[in-house]
Amino acid sequence: MSHLFDNDDPDIYAVRTHSPGPAGALPLTDTMLRERPSGDLFGWTQDAAMGWSPAQLGRDEYLLLSTQGGLRAPDGTPVALGYHTGHWEIGLLVDAAARSIREHGGIPFAGYCSDPCDGRTQGTAGMFDSLPYRNDAATVMRRLVRSLPTRSGVMGIATCDKGLPAMMMTLAAQRDLPVILVPGGVTLPPSRGEDAGAVQTIGARYAHGLLSLQDAADLGCRACATPGGGCQFLGTAATAQVVGEALGLSLPHTALAPSGQPIWTDMARRSARALVAQAAAGIRGRDLLTDADIRNAMTVHAAFGGSTNLLLHLPAIAHAAGLARPSVHDWIDVSRVTPRLVSVLPNGPVHHPTVRVFLAGGVPEVMLHLRDLGLLETGTLTAAGVTLGEALDQWAGSERRRALRQRLADADGVDPDSVIMPPAAARDAGLSGTLAFPTGNLAPEGAVVKATSIAPSRLRDGVYHHLGPARVFTDEKAAMAAIKGQSENPLQAGDVLVLAGCGPLGTGMEETYQLTSALKHLPWGNTVTLLTDARFSGVSTGACIGHIGPEALAGGPLGRLRDGDQVEIHLDLADMSGRVNLVGDGDGVHDADWGTRELTHRAPHPDLAPADGLPDDTRLWAALQAASGGTWGGCVYDVDAIIARLEGQQT
Repeated sequence: MSHLFDNDDPDIYAVRTHSPGPAGALPLTDTMLRERPSGDLFGWTQDAAMGWSPAQLGRDEYLLLSTQGGLRAPDGTPVALGYHTGHWEIGLLVDAAARSIREHGGIPFAGYCSDPCDGRTQGTAGMFDSLPYRNDAATVMRRLVRSLPTRSGVMGIATCDKGLPAMMMTLAAQRDLPVILVPGGVTLPPSRGEDAGAVQTIGARYAHGLLSLQDAADLGCRACATPGGGCQFLGTAATAQVVGEALGLSLPHTALAPSGQPIWTDMARRSARALVAQAAAGIRGRDLLTDADIRNAMTVHAAFGGSTNLLLHLPAIAHAAGLARPSVHDWIDVSRVTPRLVSVLPNGPVHHPTVRVFLAGGVPEVMLHLRDLGLLETGTLTAAGVTLGEALDQWAGSERRRALRQRLADADGVDPDSVIMPPAAARDAGLSGTLAFPTGNLAPEGAVVKATSIAPSRLRDGVYHHLGPARVFTDEKAAMAAIKGQSENPLQAGDVLVLAGCGPLGTGMEETYQLTSALKHLPWGNTVTLLTDARFSGVSTGACIGHIGPEALAGGPLGRLRDGDQVEIHLDLADMSGRVNLVGDGDGVHDADWGTRELTHRAPHPDLAPADGLPDDTRLWAALQAASGGTWGGCVYDVDAIIARLEGQQT
């Protein structure tokens, strides 16, 4: 850089200082000039400057809002990488939708708010921003919608763990506009190798001698076999796509489509037509999202065996829509009556990738079974402009259903009914309910465990029981070192791994995926129970119990545990309940009453503190969401509650 201003190209100095500008004239009228705000008129000036024909201005304008990331060359090769495959290709969806809107007489606008990758930030300080990002992005996206005052409708295009929930929160808030959601789809699994969930454990398995260096390198290279789409397992990204469709925000049978393929771009074109049709029919966001839709989405979530992160996101979507936020009791009620019907990664019993779920019929196929069981409200309106019942009737007899289910059988030799099972077959296969909600003296405000991920070998007649010594950690890095056997006191089979101080106040409620996935893929991992006030994605084993409340840094009893304490976990999957109790210490096992008394006079763990380097942005988010209902309220910003709290402190 010693010659900062040298350049061999003389053309760079031929700087133009003026231009003739676009040809033509704006289609203004006397009334417009007298009555319309100056912003509307200047907007047309901007549109013409960007190359839109002035003669075509004045048509309905639609905002296509996406989480696109990276920069692709026309041939798809990277000019600048995105953070993840989930937002890498969705510019193609924006393109397809925009062209369809133009064909139907509208003017498309495109805005972007990219998103992070939870997989990329696992085990790093980047995870401190993961959940708070969701609220930030929803705020930015809502501002982008309002910043196009002339919009006639909004399409949201998103794929992954935080960008997609943020997009749904944004669309839910547009109660007076037509809205539609286009999910970004999934990536394909490799023909030979591991899925994106399993491959995130190569470090732990290598440390235990379960993989060679070359095997780890090969598996890591090809786990994401196609360049676009969310991960191939039913983690947060895939579950959020399913929930968006179950809410009625997406067209039927769009969740989990394989990214980059013709059926994927076709859904963008069809969604654009549907959005224009909504505007013509006077359908608005408030018509699409109702309390019944929230309940339907919870039911579909349970039938799929979805990620526990949706316990944070679905209440936030309901709050944005001005609807009642589902409580833990609502989740319990749904979990008790809804059978799990989907056999998919990472739950099993057969680890089918999500593209097979799409081919087997996806959300509408699951909904057909749920309708037969009387578990859905089918009179709700969908983004297609028809009721859910009408959409399911069309799906049941459609060529699309027949052809794709046959394609699954022909391409992979898989019976569609072994992926999305009829209720009787699911029951015979031993599929248990999705979520259980234990309480106890260590979780007085509740906790959640993804029951579908508990290894069947650990269950006895649908009951999970574990009594073991606590191994207490106050940061994820130390816990991971113990799992890898790289600490002075490595984790042992039968231990109860306690990770405290990692809720909103401690880490922004980090996702502890690297812990849960490592335990899942170690031979003895299913003998360990994990207790944490943090959260995790869909890949877990043993019993991974998260969202424990109150969080340790808010005075929760989890933060009073010590190494060697005896902890008892009892989960009854028949009624989706359970207990998590301190029952003893190094002197022996007593009972839960002893534990309750013991916890009242213990001091917090001496190492308990917010994580080093916790950003001020995240600290502010933690304080605001705590005043708004906290974790079980969806980690939202309840503006009225926050203002009331501030005014109360001022007086």
